[in-house]
Amino acid sequence: MIYLDSAATALHRPPAVGEAMGRALYAMGNAGRGVHGPALAAARLIYGVREKAAALFGVSDPGRVAFTANATQALNIAVEGLIRPGDHVITTAREHNSLLRPLYRREAAGAELTILPADGLGRVDFDALEDALRPNTRAVAVGHASNVTGDAVDLRRIADFTRTHGLLLIVDAAQTAGELPIDMEDLGIDVLCFTGHKGLMGPQGTGGLCVREGLDIPPLLVGGSGFRSFDRTHPAELPEALEAGTLNGHGLAGLGAALDYILERGVEDIRRTEDALARRFLAGVRAIPGVTLCGGWDAAVRAPIVTLNVGELDAGEVGRRLWDGAEICVRAGVHCAPLMHRALGTAERGAVRFSFSCFNTEAEIDRAVRAVAEIAGEG
Repeated sequence: MIYLDSAATALHRPPAVGEAMGRALYAMGNAGRGVHGPALAAARLIYGVREKAAALFGVSDPGRVAFTANATQALNIAVEGLIRPGDHVITTAREHNSLLRPLYRREAAGAELTILPADGLGRVDFDALEDALRPNTRAVAVGHASNVTGDAVDLRRIADFTRTHGLLLIVDAAQTAGELPIDMEDLGIDVLCFTGHKGLMGPQGTGGLCVREGLDIPPLLVGGSGFRSFDRTHPAELPEALEAGTLNGHGLAGLGAALDYILERGVEDIRRTEDALARRFLAGVRAIPGVTLCGGWDAAVRAPIVTLNVGELDAGEVGRRLWDGAEICVRAGVHCAPLMHRALGTAERGAVRFSFSCFNTEAEIDRAVRAVAEIAGEG
């Protein structure tokens, strides 16, 4: 089997991830719910994972890292907590539904929403930010990289705009955390939302958000916190303010091991490896008659993603043939990014996404290119 679907979820992981989860299952109690050994061990481990995430994302205070089940939950917390009726938000047509749908819900509740369009190559003209600005604009909410084309945005440019106009910057890093360098405080990001199960190579059910110093986000969920139990309201201090209930401590143990691997190896080395694999695949499929690529491939920085179509075949049919004929795993469809696929002209049949891990090999890439060529030859 050749796994080229890492943008959906990691399958190749450092062995230490599973080992850490196995140990945690039989050693961890509930963090913040006792002073006995297993409870304290859980609290220490989870705080250690906060420290590692803070180091990776450029956050000076690990207490500003709150854990969630995934990026979707983190984005819901950020959008629901920060966008009020009457506020105006700017986003783009590149976005995943995990960001679009919370924004649509706030729009239905009285917020205003501007969606910057994407062209036929999936590119957004960020010069349009100035034209989109209104007196009631509160935030810009964007994904760091498209989960369809892989093109990354210039976060520094967007952050300069938000700082100049006193706006919040909410960033969806689901496709770039662990794969592209992100220094939240250097860039001036207000809220960075991430998932643990993609580029971070951790288990599913982990993720979180990093919140800049001085910004308070009302909790989406309230309930057990392990302290101030007689208060009628949920604690306001981070990280507990955004972590009602028991955390996925066993999953976070695995995420911590994955972060150890990333911090030791270095994001830049991972980026170079994955980019080389993606460009090797691109060079191969670009030469195949009948293959149409999605995106412009002129972005200076990008996630390790190549998305394409073959002839007039439906994307789902191509995905099926890749699996049945060569046991190659890809993601075929519209990738929960409907506005992007409308811009690309692929809303009807979708597209086939190949996404790469630092654990893939050149031999796997070459086999995938041959498989695409065989399908294109069959028609």
